[in-house]
Amino acid sequence: MIDIKSMTIEEITALLREMGEPAFRGKQIFTWLHRGVTSFEEMSNLPKSLRQKLAEQCEMTVPVVERKQVSKLDGTIKYLWKLRDGNCIETVLMQYHHGNTVCISSQVGCRMGCAFCASTIAGKVRDLTPSEMLDQVLFTQLDSGREISNIVLMGIGEPLDNRDTVLRFLELINHPDGMHIGMRHISLSTCGVVPEIDYLADLNLQLTLSVSLHAPDSETRSKIMPINRAYDVEELFAACHRYFKKTGRRISFEYAMIDGVNDHDWQADLIAKRLRGMPGHVNLIPLNDVVESPFKPSRRVAAFQKRLETHGITATVRRSLGGDIDASCGQLRRKAMEEQKGGTPQ
Repeated sequence: MIDIKSMTIEEITALLREMGEPAFRGKQIFTWLHRGVTSFEEMSNLPKSLRQKLAEQCEMTVPVVERKQVSKLDGTIKYLWKLRDGNCIETVLMQYHHGNTVCISSQVGCRMGCAFCASTIAGKVRDLTPSEMLDQVLFTQLDSGREISNIVLMGIGEPLDNRDTVLRFLELINHPDGMHIGMRHISLSTCGVVPEIDYLADLNLQLTLSVSLHAPDSETRSKIMPINRAYDVEELFAACHRYFKKTGRRISFEYAMIDGVNDHDWQADLIAKRLRGMPGHVNLIPLNDVVESPFKPSRRVAAFQKRLETHGITATVRRSLGGDIDASCGQLRRKAMEEQKGGTPQ
């Protein structure tokens, strides 16, 4: 079966030609798909014969809400979506003064092994398809009734480990006949896959690149982020400098504050040193407690921020949202997996 929602208008039009159908139907079908219809029968301006052909040859991905948690504190919504093969992924909808931001997953599970992240505990199961990434934005908007203005690819998975799918998703979500969310309203987060950062730089997209840094020295970073053993922090910062030189776009550095591990003054000083020569924004993240992790939230967030600012570095502390729900990436999926196995959810 053809995954028609992962196709561009041009690809759908070519498929229709093979079916002996007029080309103008391509745009109609694309628009219907990006409105969130759940069957071809809902495409009311198509002939019944075409709807039947589509149903026979194509499949339409429709995720099911397995669980939904709504924060009473700030309205954050966390979805656990069940996919067609029974796997589950997470999506989080957050409210900010500038609009509604959805954080989406790019893989079922993750193979990067970051020590403080719940998403990677059970490893990677598979990559998502472009349609499954699109569905997270589309059906989150439909279910919540909130118009989504911003997207962050910071959910379960490493986006650049599923690069081709992510690039197709970006093309689809940006299309004027679809949801038409501009690149400047999209952030892509990577743990530091250096060759893919260089590839992205060559494309010169207008999105925001976010790098999960979490330590400016290789000794510390290798302990908490296995990716550093393949591409160490020196290589990572070199790639970031190349990225800025090619695109002119400021990079955001994500930094989860871990007590006694990466929150020392000398590490703040080293960040400033490595950023010299390019603008950068450091986003300090108060660590969420993950039961399986030995790491605890830092008590030096404010002091670390002040130290960075003395070097002229723009540093902000991410506002904690969804504190009364399983808002830390991977926690809700992990809880569901434990319950399915008959374990005791943490």
